[in-house]
Amino acid sequence: MSAPEQTRWELADESKLRLALNEAKKVKGESLWADAWRRLKRNRSAFWSLVFLVLVVLGSLLAPLLPLSSPMALDLQDEPQAPVWPWEAVGDHAWSAETAGYLRDAWNLNAIDRSLLDLRTQLFGDFQLGHWLGTDSKGRDLMSRIVWGSRVSIQVALAATLCSLLIGVTYGALAGYLGGRVDNLMMRFVDVLYSVPFIFIVIFLITILNEYRTTLKDQYGIEYITVFYVVIGFIYWLTMARVVRGQVLSLKNSEFIEAARVIGASTPRIVFVHLVPNVLSVVIVYLTLTIPAVMLFEAFVSFLGMGVEPPKVSWGLLAVDTTEAINPIKTFWWLIAWPAAAMGTTLLALNILGDGLRDALDPKLRGK
Repeated sequence: MSAPEQTRWELADESKLRLALNEAKKVKGESLWADAWRRLKRNRSAFWSLVFLVLVVLGSLLAPLLPLSSPMALDLQDEPQAPVWPWEAVGDHAWSAETAGYLRDAWNLNAIDRSLLDLRTQLFGDFQLGHWLGTDSKGRDLMSRIVWGSRVSIQVALAATLCSLLIGVTYGALAGYLGGRVDNLMMRFVDVLYSVPFIFIVIFLITILNEYRTTLKDQYGIEYITVFYVVIGFIYWLTMARVVRGQVLSLKNSEFIEAARVIGASTPRIVFVHLVPNVLSVVIVYLTLTIPAVMLFEAFVSFLGMGVEPPKVSWGLLAVDTTEAINPIKTFWWLIAWPAAAMGTTLLALNILGDGLRDALDPKLRGK
């Protein structure tokens, strides 16, 4: 073959190569998380549940900024006031600096919430919204109490979820990877804890800690509500440990784990760098199912009078107030309907989101 012909062939091959490279650039790879997000957006019920939950969280975080009346402002009357339409009673000008100061001190607001409360005064002045959802027997605005009560319920759920994530994932991953007698001993300990009724443990611990609440606050700066969060969180890691252990048992003999052992990776590195990221999809799904359970448990404990204490409010305390609304003479339906709707829709959204995440993070459905 002559030199010019060889050059033409080389040019032809180079042009084909560039064409192939340009076509390859148009094809973009998609990670598991990107594919999961795409499929989650296609699931309308799960996606809108996520949007609703984001709005609920934002509403609870921005509660000091919203022009709501104080959840602790009393207006003693003969009976609760019924809800009014927004156009009938847009609001009034009853907000004052004394109301803001009492709310700031009674609720023990942090620096961010104090800044939001000051910003609320600058933006809206003394204006506050009307009683659109009615009032309770003490004249407190029900809409404000639902919004402010969501802060406590969400904080309890997040604290319990964090404990479940840290303790349950670590414990279950180590038990599954180490195996043998260590695994057997660790899981028998979990079985023993499972055999004890949780409600008795929580009541016992809270009763003991209640005796030393003054000491905890004065000497260690720990609030009673913080201990309440931690106590509930420490009882919800057992199922997470079992779930993670089962997933790790199915992965620990995989090729990528054997490769990590061959190159000399330590046990903590194999567990937390190689195994735990591969079970996060299951962990995330289970966490979305843990949050509703924790919120219901907090409501039950507060209903018993051992959880959140007045003047603070949670959805559990709102359930206590509903007992006053049920009597054979007259039923104040708004005290039952609106708190139940707030908790019910939030729990329903969490369960729908958990079901959608399970489908979106399933590797078998990837690309479909």
